[in-house]
Amino acid sequence: MPKLIVKHSTVYRYRQPVGFGEHRLMFRPRDSHDMRVIDTSLSITPAAEIRWMHDVFSNSIAVARFHEQAEELRFESRIVIEHFGLDTPVFNVDEFAQTFPFCYDADEAADLGRCDERHYADPQRRIDEWARSFLDQGMNSNTQDVLFQINLAINRQFAYQRRYSVGVQTPLETLNLGSGTCRDLAVFMMEAVRSLGFAARFVSGYLYDPALDGNAMLSGSQSDGNSQTQESANAPVQGAGDTHAWVQIYLPGAGWVEYDPTNGLVGGANLIRVAVARDPSQAIPLQGTYIGPSDAYEDMQVDVEVSSGEASS
Repeated sequence: MPKLIVKHSTVYRYRQPVGFGEHRLMFRPRDSHDMRVIDTSLSITPAAEIRWMHDVFSNSIAVARFHEQAEELRFESRIVIEHFGLDTPVFNVDEFAQTFPFCYDADEAADLGRCDERHYADPQRRIDEWARSFLDQGMNSNTQDVLFQINLAINRQFAYQRRYSVGVQTPLETLNLGSGTCRDLAVFMMEAVRSLGFAARFVSGYLYDPALDGNAMLSGSQSDGNSQTQESANAPVQGAGDTHAWVQIYLPGAGWVEYDPTNGLVGGANLIRVAVARDPSQAIPLQGTYIGPSDAYEDMQVDVEVSSGEASS
């Protein structure tokens, strides 16, 4: 029953006092069978009125409204959770879906909505071609093997890069550049598996890296029985120390399964899920506006620390 503490600080600085429009915050995880929220705190400077709501995906949203001007806008979030992610998850996929291709049954297909639809243009079918290269030609493929190999290939073929600008690259841009942020790599994987007919959605949250934690409680090993997963688990973790993004893919019988293409890992042992959405634009951790001259904005600083055990506030 590992306890994890997430401290997330975001600071915006301006050259002169400015006003602020509403800001939407997606910092608070949702309680589930694999994660229990023990404590949360949120500090905002200058002071703000805060109201809470659930969005269309039932993500927990804080909306902050300001009445003062300031040269600095600071958000500080602290959450304490008990995390029950498995190091060696076993996914009990329904028999009909264990080989690919398969079709979702009518009831599930209706509820999956647009999660299996392509969201980005691919006029020359380059994403399709890339994804289909992992299928066994002329025969059915093992569903979990296909997804495992796609996830691992993204980790091996694409370079991870940090970028703080708003938005994501298109999947074709990521394919051409051979690199991207965790958000870009997640979107690329979503489009790749959607081209094969899988339902996929975007996940935003945090990544726990035991190597950065002197009081590590989790092994960081995630496996579906394939030795290559252990190889990836032993590689340096990418994306810790910041917000992180990955993918969930719906498998009948197993439900929404976590895939982290940035690190080539399957399962949610070290992933702290905050928000899920059909598209990354619906899962931005913090967004808002300021009221003032266009050149007033100076810079932004984001600090994320995920540690295990007890921690002081």
